[in-house]
Amino acid sequence: MQNLQASERTLTPNLPARGFAQSFGLHPAAALLTLCIDSMLFGEEVITGGLGIIFSLPVSAAVGFLTFMLQQKWYGDDKDSAAIKGGIVGLLTAVPTALPSVFYLGAGVLGLFKRKH
Repeated sequence: MQNLQASERTLTPNLPARGFAQSFGLHPAAALLTLCIDSMLFGEEVITGGLGIIFSLPVSAAVGFLTFMLQQKWYGDDKDSAAIKGGIVGLLTAVPTALPSVFYLGAGVLGLFKRKH
């Protein structure tokens, strides 16, 4: 019985309370970087006839990785949260429309309201 209780405690550790902005926010620099890269990738879509999609996949992966690192170092996210946010930003950057900018810019604005520790 005691072994079972010990294993349950390791599966559900006591996590510190996190605010809404910490959970869903992006560092404003990550949001601005994503906006700039997304504009550069898909701003010329009409002219190139969609050939920019070839470059969007590796660039989106790089933006996701940079967001992962930035969220850890500057925003204070743990590794898992930063990886999830980096993956989401990478996927949104790969989408060849302006719609994803609503999501990452909103998260960047939310990141401005993160409580300072």
